[in-house]
Amino acid sequence: MGSTLLDPASATELAARLIPDEELRPWSVDDVARLPSFASKLGECERICGVPYGETSHAIQDALVLRRLQQMVCSILLNPLWRERLNHFGIFAAPATFEDWERIPLSDKVVQRDMLMGARPGMVVPLERGGFQVVASGGTSDGLPLEVVYSLRELRDTYRIAGEFMGAQQLRGPLSGPEPKWLFTTLADYQMWSSGTMVGGVLSHVPGVNFIGAGPVTAPVLAHMFTYPGPKALMGITAGVGLLSDLGAGIPQAARESFRVAMYGSGVLTQRKRSELRAVFPNVSILSYFAATQAETIGLQLRDESPELAAVPGLHLIEIVDENGRAVAEGEEGELVVTRLHAHEAPLLRLKLGDRMVRRSRLDGPGLKTQCFEFAGRTGDVLHLNDSQYSAPVAYAALNDDLRKSAAIDLDAIAHEIQFVNNREAKAITLLVTVDDVDGLTRRMNGALGPVGVQHLFTGALPRALSLFNDREATPASIEQTGYRFQLVFVHRLSPEIERTVVGKVPLVRDRG
Repeated sequence: MGSTLLDPASATELAARLIPDEELRPWSVDDVARLPSFASKLGECERICGVPYGETSHAIQDALVLRRLQQMVCSILLNPLWRERLNHFGIFAAPATFEDWERIPLSDKVVQRDMLMGARPGMVVPLERGGFQVVASGGTSDGLPLEVVYSLRELRDTYRIAGEFMGAQQLRGPLSGPEPKWLFTTLADYQMWSSGTMVGGVLSHVPGVNFIGAGPVTAPVLAHMFTYPGPKALMGITAGVGLLSDLGAGIPQAARESFRVAMYGSGVLTQRKRSELRAVFPNVSILSYFAATQAETIGLQLRDESPELAAVPGLHLIEIVDENGRAVAEGEEGELVVTRLHAHEAPLLRLKLGDRMVRRSRLDGPGLKTQCFEFAGRTGDVLHLNDSQYSAPVAYAALNDDLRKSAAIDLDAIAHEIQFVNNREAKAITLLVTVDDVDGLTRRMNGALGPVGVQHLFTGALPRALSLFNDREATPASIEQTGYRFQLVFVHRLSPEIERTVVGKVPLVRDRG
């Protein structure tokens, strides 16, 4: 059966064949525990269609994912707490369409805590039966514990699926040739964290590579690892990848040339850091590996020249939604919502991860067919001026554009890190920029802009940080009338003025007062 020839009706029939009615509606917790894995359904789909699942038509993928979502809702309605929650929102049965699925309420960290922490009352199959793993968040923004529960059998399935995707789509070209191939990770060594277990689990399942879970490394350790013959890839948190240019400066040239792929965790790696990495490691591609506690692989950047992230087919349902939980159109920005498809025993429906994404067009040519999106910032990356809200990433881009024109200073080229600090009580916003030459850049900026230049820089840039639908909400004059004072301050690297999380991440926005 050629997958490209299947119309939506035939795809629906195939999905019903793969997940038959007797599996679609389990009648008891015991039935759920006995359900065949979703990974086995993906494998069966591949055998029927004669191509890898990620190369089947979007009609087939959509039909099978919808069928799996219907099965998940039937299973989760067996749980009294979930049934009460869904019934409250008018959900009494499995969704017939994706539009019906969007009526299911979004979950957040509070729901995750209520369902899967403490007594863990939201599990469909009780924890007492065993065979589970608890994974914790290593850097939650609110500082409170956050855990999630996985079935070990399903976790192993997703490691294999994501690892094989990485090997085929990200690493096959850069890590080629007859020599041994290496994949290191410098992620957290506290193994309850998702970064220490889940991402490491994926990386250890990339075919044909030698995996090393190195944990945090020093310059001598990195130099030692780079003596291993063969091409190398490394995955770490954004800040850790940014440090590689310093740690690797003393490594012999041949070893530095063997570094082919640097993968950084959720967030943004500044242009300054990218330039420094390429100066030390001339052959390196710099790619985003986007993950979270609830999802070991949300999106992977496939090409250095494009910021778009590709979903791993069959791993999660990725939604980019508006404030009503409905899908945004291509090219529009919305909130990232994830539902893990491999979760018979401990499902969590429509979880908001706190990230903003732009929905991009699907990959739909020969070969890989999957959903694409682009990181637009954290949901909390918002500057509040009285009752108005401004996108911090867009505000930064506008500020930098104006600063280049007025003072010939390019923050992308010189900044190690940036952070907006909004002191609401004092009505003051400061953009902190960590640089090497604090005094020189400060003199240069003040000389070019004068005593009120930075204030005018902000009031001119901020109106451009409003969305298309409320861009008339502010003008430079109206921003002046808010009474806010604005500063741009250069500080040294590791300055205590920059707030960092416990794992060294630098949030883009910090509110005080």
